[in-house]
Amino acid sequence: MILFLIGVATGLATFVGGSLALRLKDQLHLILGFTAGALLAVAFFDLLPEALSLGQNFYTPETLASVMAFGFVVYMMLDRAVLGRKTTARGHVGAGSLTFHSFLDGLAIGFAFQVSAAVGIVVTTAVLVHDFSDGINTVNLSLVGGTSAKAARRWLMADALAPLVGIGVASLIRVPERFLSVILILFSGFFLYIGASELLPESYHSHPRFWTSVLTVLGMVVLWLAIHFAG
Repeated sequence: MILFLIGVATGLATFVGGSLALRLKDQLHLILGFTAGALLAVAFFDLLPEALSLGQNFYTPETLASVMAFGFVVYMMLDRAVLGRKTTARGHVGAGSLTFHSFLDGLAIGFAFQVSAAVGIVVTTAVLVHDFSDGINTVNLSLVGGTSAKAARRWLMADALAPLVGIGVASLIRVPERFLSVILILFSGFFLYIGASELLPESYHSHPRFWTSVLTVLGMVVLWLAIHFAG
């Protein structure tokens, strides 16, 4: 029951963040600036350190860094070869990657509680504090990729439900740490590309760069503080 309530709480945090992004579409460039910083912060301060920690007994830091670079290049090639066309596929894949990240958040919570309640609470806190931004990121990636607001809402619902699904799956299987570390570092590469190559340029295109830059730095700082104090 506790894990179910945690899953519901993470979903609500995601849904509230995404709903805010849908309501403030006129200020989307500012939200995109904040989102870019938040996404880069998740990659640098959350996924990367966690992957290095989980994989330290199985891989060298150089190997994991190579996997991250591979993720960056794979997403870049996919973006330019397929998603660069003016179709809604770009928005679906971007939002889908974040939804899968939220599913991994649920897995992390479930596995953490298998270790101990204390570890589970720490991981849950870390997930909750950035799920609000995950909701914003999911909606923004969907809209920027050319999907409709209706499709963005569907992805938001999927993203909100993903942690609960992950928690349920974690109760049935046990993923070795060595594989989880590779998954996390791979998605770190994905998010670095999305934040630096898509959201940042889109945020200041035809808009004042000062405020979008301020929001980007603010997004990174807010997520760093949230992850730092949650840990």
